Amino acid sequence: MAAAGPDKSMTRNRKSLLHKARYALRHPRRVPAHVRRALRDAVLRVRHRDHVAYYRAVMASDAARSAEAAVGGGPSLDRWTWIGKMQFDYLVGHGLLPRHTMLEIGCGNLRAGRLFIDHLEPGHYYGIDISPDILVAAKHTLVRHGLREKLPYLTIADNLTFDFLPDGHFDVVHAHSVFSHSPLNVIEECFRHVGRILAPEGFFDFTFDRTEGAEHHVLREDFYYRTETLIGLAEKHGLSAVFMADWEDKPHGQSKIRIMRAAALSEAERTVGA
Repeated sequence: MAAAGPDKSMTRNRKSLLHKARYALRHPRRVPAHVRRALRDAVLRVRHRDHVAYYRAVMASDAARSAEAAVGGGPSLDRWTWIGKMQFDYLVGHGLLPRHTMLEIGCGNLRAGRLFIDHLEPGHYYGIDISPDILVAAKHTLVRHGLREKLPYLTIADNLTFDFLPDGHFDVVHAHSVFSHSPLNVIEECFRHVGRILAPEGFFDFTFDRTEGAEHHVLREDFYYRTETLIGLAEKHGLSAVFMADWEDKPHGQSKIRIMRAAALSEAERTVGA
């Protein structure tokens, strides 16, 4: 399904020296933070060849400063709260019911998960993350929001094969700001296995950083993909995929795709993606 027409931000190559120079001139106060990230990247590239191990180290570094900032909430707790609410409202608006069973990939410190846990019946929320540091913070969030009786499952993962999860179990699988930090081989691993754990009518929503120009990444932290690349990769593994155009109204900066086990999406979902 075709995405909205490209604009300048969609064709920008953030890896190019020209873009970096222009960005530095426009935002000089952000240069020191980028330099720190670049230095960290240089060290972690040497220590960790595997991407999961690399990004786990990135999360440990970020979480040491702020669990909220580590999951993309910025320095403001208000923004952390707002982003979580935005994700929750969208899925509830798309039919997430208390009886559904949900898996959140990259659950972080439960920015949105705390709302999903409260909404769902006890034991119906599963959260996985690669970072033990952020899962410790997630447990603090559970206590702070009085959600212990909801019995969520929180566990660490070192891949996206879902080999410890049962077949056809999840009505909704959700990944926000995960593939924006993932190389294509990690995304393909997820697509290769996620169909097995989806219920027959279940769906998998994920966000990604979209480009209409050349696909690229900045350091090993931020990856930009074309919509057709990810849809084609999903279809390669027997999944139907649709670009969720209604998500584009959300002022978050990422795009969203929905994939399903079914050979064809329902007419209702095709309408949403049109």
